[in-house]
Order: sequence, then structure tokens, then C-alpha cells
Amino acid sequence: MSDPAKACSYARFFQTHKGGYGEGDRFYGITVPAQKAVAKKYYKETGIEDLAVLLKDPYHEVRLTALMIAVEKFKKADEKEKKALFGLYLKNTRFINNWDLVDCSAPKIVGAWLFDKDRAVLYKLALSKDLWERRIAVIASFYFIRMGEPQDALKICEILLGDEHDLIHKACGWMLREIGGRDMKAERDFLDKHKKVMPRTMLRYAIEKFPEELRLSYLRK
Repeated sequence: MSDPAKACSYARFFQTHKGGYGEGDRFYGITVPAQKAVAKKYYKETGIEDLAVLLKDPYHEVRLTALMIAVEKFKKADEKEKKALFGLYLKNTRFINNWDLVDCSAPKIVGAWLFDKDRAVLYKLALSKDLWERRIAVIASFYFIRMGEPQDALKICEILLGDEHDLIHKACGWMLREIGGRDMKAERDFLDKHKKVMPRTMLRYAIEKFPEELRLSYLRK
């Protein structure tokens, strides 16, 4: 399924150059739909031990497909297997090292597992020195938002207000926008409290779907 032209394009898109957030990552050039098809075909026969190997692969698509398989398995797993998949995820965060890898899996595994449990691990991740662990903390909270519980997402976004990385600003802004789509007051309360210190990118993402006049009023403040 590899495509050298796509591999070069993906490498540029995911900033694999020196100093880029995906520095050193490697690509086969396989499309996401193709990877999803592989995941759906093979998830039943792919065990936890297999996933542990696949997650360490140097090629991006192998790690992404492994996470897609983990998500498929988690959907249909019993409590014991869900716990094992969650444990595998946390042990291998250093290999879940780009935004697409995080975004396709963190809500559906980390968020789903922690929904009815102690969520302290998310706050530990939010304070991590590792960019991707911080993004996992934010994006995992999307599951809670969808379930009508935005409080943890708001607290994590507050913790990360001073984060230096644009990918965290975007993630927080996205979660705030999702909160606003369900509870505009909760989002506006957060914005009114923090608008003077919020990174501009976070603010722009958060207000993207506001009525034009309201959106502009926040941009002027």
C-alpha cells in the first residue's frame, strides 16, 4: 500500500524536519482509509502483545493502525481487556507522538476508561514535560464533554493556558468550542475569566462558531 510520493508529502505535513514537532518520524505513504480497513479486518486477531510491538514501530502508519486496532478492540472489550488496553496506552505514550495519533485514540480509550473512575492521571499528564502527553490530557476530555461533563476539560484548559506550544493552544481551543456547542454559558464564563491571558490561537479556535458580532467582540478585547 506504500506510496513514496505520499510518504514525502506526509513527512512535510507532519513536520518531520529537524526542530519540527514530528522530527525523525518516518512514513510509508499509506492513506488513513486504507489503515482503517486494515484495522477493522485484523483487530480481532491482534492481541495486546502484538499492539505493544506495533506501537514501537518507527513508521507512523504502523503506530496509527495499531491505535485504530486498539480503539476497535476497546469498543467490544470486557472490563478486564479495557483495563489492559488503557494500561498499554499509558505505558507507550512516548510512541503516541503526533497529533493524529493522539486525536484518534485518546478520547476513545483514555477518556472512555476514566469516565467513571478517578481522573487524577489526566492532571498528571497535563503537567507533563512531554507535548504529546499534555495533548492526550486535553483530547481525552473530549469524551467527558460528549457525555455532558465539561468540568475536567475546563480545568485542564486552565492548567494549560500558559503552555508554549501551538498544538496545545489548538487542542484547548477545540475543546472549548465543543463545550460551547453544548453549554455556551460554560464556555463564555471561561473566556470572560481568561481572555486577557489566553493564547490568541486558543481564543480563535474557541470562538470559531460564535455569531459574527460576538466573535469579533472577543477578538477586540
